[in-house]
Amino acid sequence: MNFLDELDWRGLVKDVTNREGLTKRLEEPIVLYCGFDPTATSLHVGHLQQLILLKRYQGQGHHPLALIGGATGMIGDPRPTTERSLLTDEDLQKNIDGISAQIKRILFADNNPVKLVNNADWLQGLSVFDFLRDYGKHFSVANMIAKDTIASRLQTGISYTEFSYTILQAIDFLTLHKNENVQLQIGGSDQWGNLVSGTELIRKTLGHEVEVYGVTSHLIMKSDGTKFGKSEGANIWLDPEMTDAYTFYQFWINTSDEDIVDFLKRLSMKPVEEIKELEKAFVERPHERLAQKALAAELTELVHGKEGLEAAQRMTDALFSGDIQALSVSEIRSVFANSFTHDVNEDKTLVDLLVDTKILPSKREARQMIQDGAIRVNGEVVKDLEFVVAKKDALDQELTVIRRGKKHYHLINHGSKL
Repeated sequence: MNFLDELDWRGLVKDVTNREGLTKRLEEPIVLYCGFDPTATSLHVGHLQQLILLKRYQGQGHHPLALIGGATGMIGDPRPTTERSLLTDEDLQKNIDGISAQIKRILFADNNPVKLVNNADWLQGLSVFDFLRDYGKHFSVANMIAKDTIASRLQTGISYTEFSYTILQAIDFLTLHKNENVQLQIGGSDQWGNLVSGTELIRKTLGHEVEVYGVTSHLIMKSDGTKFGKSEGANIWLDPEMTDAYTFYQFWINTSDEDIVDFLKRLSMKPVEEIKELEKAFVERPHERLAQKALAAELTELVHGKEGLEAAQRMTDALFSGDIQALSVSEIRSVFANSFTHDVNEDKTLVDLLVDTKILPSKREARQMIQDGAIRVNGEVVKDLEFVVAKKDALDQELTVIRRGKKHYHLINHGSKL
């Protein structure tokens, strides 16, 4: 199995401009690139497939470039439905700094580091006359409006600004080919039209004998039809300040059995045979969630580092065992981010607290659950009906965790005493 065949097996090849030619060309090191527009301060897990693809080429001895769209980010790749909101210069720079740091963290650690480039270096100085004369004349309007990203917007409307995006991306490929000897561009399947625009511009300006390539990969989709990359309706970001290691780890742990093998093939750097063995073990013992645990560990360490992975696993183990006293207050808040939170400004008996916060509907039921050992306070079973939940006994004198039954957690924030 050659490298391109392996990518195919992993579900990472959809369209190729010249598969036979590229297969041959990949026998020797090639310079390739993938673009990332700074539309937010952070990339999210949907970007991982392309980042890890660069890492795969990197591991094969090829030379990857990651392009930051400092100029194209001012415009935005056309979305299927509506125009993008234009970014201010300040927001754009903040986004560039954020995603650049993430790309470096993931791809700079290898002996064959990725090179980071910014298309603002060559596009921002381009005059409108040079744009029209040197590049615009090579593009047919009929061909441009036939591209999926533009055709989908013809009925709802598309500005000339976003209509021009494909030309700017083609200029990127041409510029990188001339300056960095880039011969391959990769991207998601939604980038096919832009990739083809680049290869065509190179041949029209430099000659048809020039051989360059474009490869797209299937976008990651969940089997139930919901959008990949969200948990509880929120994006899973690659910035640790926006998505902590525990939440990131749990996102992969909670991947459905129907999706996990596909995600494992696409996103794990494990060799093919190791993935096949893992798949076999997963099929035989799905309840152990071996595939989910393997992918969660690998990707959490990739994005959050070894310390982040260890913290996420420690927090997961504490939640499973109920030993929450092993965690810091910030870690507890992370673990129970989706649990009910109650602000309490005075010490109360456990019975009163359970009723006043509406954890339980009545004192009779509160007393019964306490006597049955169904209430835990900071991980410890409490059966004393006179037990007082006090700020001085809280974790860091700040937080008390009440567990009702096996799965229902409530956080008590202790304010100042009245």
